Amino acid sequence: MKKTLAAATVAASLMLLSGCSGPYSSLDPAGPAAGSVAALTWAMLIGALTIFIGLILLCWYAVRRNNEELSDAEAQRIQNRWILAGGIALPVVTITALLTFGIPIGHSLLPLPLQQGEGMRIDIKARQWFWEVSYPDTDIQAINEIHIPVDTPVDFHISSADVIHSFWSPRLGGKIDAIPGRTNVLRLEANQVGEYSGQCAEFCGGGHAVMGFTIIALSAEDFEAWLQQEGAETND
Repeated sequence: MKKTLAAATVAASLMLLSGCSGPYSSLDPAGPAAGSVAALTWAMLIGALTIFIGLILLCWYAVRRNNEELSDAEAQRIQNRWILAGGIALPVVTITALLTFGIPIGHSLLPLPLQQGEGMRIDIKARQWFWEVSYPDTDIQAINEIHIPVDTPVDFHISSADVIHSFWSPRLGGKIDAIPGRTNVLRLEANQVGEYSGQCAEFCGGGHAVMGFTIIALSAEDFEAWLQQEGAETND
């Protein structure tokens, strides 16, 4: 029985862990923003499991003591202690820990001003059901394919030409809505060369499911070569 239970536990764990990778997994980060999101997710999961195990142990302890005879005064003292510990101390400690860990992460995701030459800008316009990509100061444009250099913060200026969409590449960072008449800015950065899938994360009509895009992260040299090649083809 124990061997069967152990085998079932291992099999279930492997199935769960298999969901932590893949083209749309935020738990398989390839950039600093996504890494911060993944770290916060794991921290919250570990905290939740710790609290869950603690509650199970408390329930077991309560069942063990259920048959003990206590005076009314002693029972009231125990009740007051649990109210203070579980109703005040535990929430204060938990919320403080989450804020201490989460606020710096949230701050790091903001598109704060950069020093000149530190980053780049790409304009994204969402349409039903594709993404228009343009590179300011060049004539380069693309559909559903975005080239960026690695280790460079990229500010995506995102808007919509029709309905509300949502721009999301899970392995590189958070998502942000594309809203008609408004431009939102999302900063992403890749620290590994590769291709990263993205998807519209806001239902936008019949073609929503196929409104994907690909971010291609290149080395600095390869990105410059790509810019020159695309620029030459555009001018031709």
